[in-house]
Amino acid sequence: MKFGFSEFTTWPWSFEEDVREYKAAGAEWIEVCEFKLAQHEYARGLQLAADSGLRVASVQASIHSIFPDSMEGMTKEPRDRIAAIKDAIRLSAPSLPKGTPFIVITGIAPEANMRKAVDVTIEALKDLGDFAGQYGMKIAFEPLNPINLHLDTAVWGLDRGLALVERVKNPNVGICIDTWNIWETPNLYDVIAACGKHILVIQASDWKMPRSPADRFSLGDGDLPLADIFRAIRKTGFDGPWVVEILSSLHLEGSLWKGDMKAMLRANRDAFMNLWAESS
Repeated sequence: MKFGFSEFTTWPWSFEEDVREYKAAGAEWIEVCEFKLAQHEYARGLQLAADSGLRVASVQASIHSIFPDSMEGMTKEPRDRIAAIKDAIRLSAPSLPKGTPFIVITGIAPEANMRKAVDVTIEALKDLGDFAGQYGMKIAFEPLNPINLHLDTAVWGLDRGLALVERVKNPNVGICIDTWNIWETPNLYDVIAACGKHILVIQASDWKMPRSPADRFSLGDGDLPLADIFRAIRKTGFDGPWVVEILSSLHLEGSLWKGDMKAMLRANRDAFMNLWAESS
């Protein structure tokens, strides 16, 4: 079992707080969010994580979509966004374990042209896969939930995400499975099985009918059949890291980002352990 947290889960904290509190909560892995590290601080920050005993599960670059998305919409051209992702890989790779995946999504389809967004993303992933491979890194494509259409993605459902990755045909490009994003995929467990060797990282959170595109819940506090999803993933032979990734908009009543985040980390660690036992 390789358990950790994404830094999106504790968005209001600093990188230093994340490292300290994730370790205290029993994590051994961390999904790094670049926005918490200035470019010149990569080596220092990642060394801080290593010194604490945390391993890097994956990286979310500040620009991690091929087209503009809700997190970074100022950089308009795909070529400039791809260059920014390459910069993140180049600057951080010397401080990362070999094979660390960088998460990439499509972003918003230009003029709602889903086909164009997919076609451009495929070519971008081929390019990024080659570039990442030069630095010993990987690219993990993440399909999102339909609620994120026209906000962050042109690809929804794990089946569509897998089809895209298979069209890329690059050994350095795989897939990120996020339970909140993919749970509505038709024939989900068959699709998970088909993902097999393509899986690079797992992100976990729970679902209730959302009040915003960033309204996730702690493991066990929502409606997802998480033990069944975990079991299907484990049956593929995946032995990489699992990170809890909870987005919780600050304007929402009961936002987890405004509550006791230390307690939230401990609760999710305990819930993950229970799910791991149940899914064995």
